[in-house]
Amino acid sequence: MSVRFHGLSAFPLTPADEEGVVDVEALSRLIDRAGAAQVDSIGLLGSTGSYVYFSREQRRRAVEAAAECLKGSRPLLVGVGTLRTNDAVLLAKDAEAAGANALLLAPVSYAPLTQEEVYHHFAAVAGATSLPLCIYNNPSTTHFTFTDELLVRLAYIPHILAVKMPLAANMEFKPELERLRPRLGDNFSIGYSGDWGCADAVLQGADAWYSVIGGLLPVPSLRLLRAAQAGDSAEVQRISAYFEPLWALFKEFGSFRVVYAAANLLSLTHRQPPLPVMPLSVSDCARVEEALAKLAELDGLPNATP
Repeated sequence: MSVRFHGLSAFPLTPADEEGVVDVEALSRLIDRAGAAQVDSIGLLGSTGSYVYFSREQRRRAVEAAAECLKGSRPLLVGVGTLRTNDAVLLAKDAEAAGANALLLAPVSYAPLTQEEVYHHFAAVAGATSLPLCIYNNPSTTHFTFTDELLVRLAYIPHILAVKMPLAANMEFKPELERLRPRLGDNFSIGYSGDWGCADAVLQGADAWYSVIGGLLPVPSLRLLRAAQAGDSAEVQRISAYFEPLWALFKEFGSFRVVYAAANLLSLTHRQPPLPVMPLSVSDCARVEEALAKLAELDGLPNATP
């Protein structure tokens, strides 16, 4: 399947029991939901998908379940980040064998990494399979920041075709895109994560929104994304107002905890975040419920909540 790294890439939770065994039924429910909405791709085992908390066996179990659900209907992008390069290579090979269409790689490390070390790590993983690979630039969790020079070097490696960027400072995406595009090439995809800023990123020329909320509420997320792709800033502003209570909670508690609470409220799973991450309190879950109710008011979206 051709992977263009564009549009809405929906990143669902990976529900699992207390022992870290993937709940295939709950995961399939989330995958089916996003697929039925016709998102542009599914992002499995990203940060929202708890990739660092799973064994190699359980990661493959999740990929197999997602591939079985999709049956080739949507591109499946799979995170393969882990501490050791040789283990990341094995995870990449597992993902390819299990039905992934593309890879997502973050430079996970305990010891701070140099730019040169990350270059060789990515080169090894990119060369391990025939799948296209997206760079996961997520300094808030990895504590590593890609320089422009490193991104340029990586863009010359076969199969490395995209980057998932953090939100630009002051939401000024256009200058960043104008700086990077001539150096990375016209066919190299530049997308963003950080849900509350991604519609603005697409309005300013980004190729993709790598979306936490898209993995749970794909219908309203797609509506926001399509308005941004159409360059309709007024419609983006109007729809974004319905998301604002949710974005506020994302910023306060982190999207990971909030999406687990929302998935429970929507009866899509009863699973909780992997310990030591704690679920939200009852009072904070009530705030999540209010945010979902606000989003459900968005006209023409009967499927915003069940």
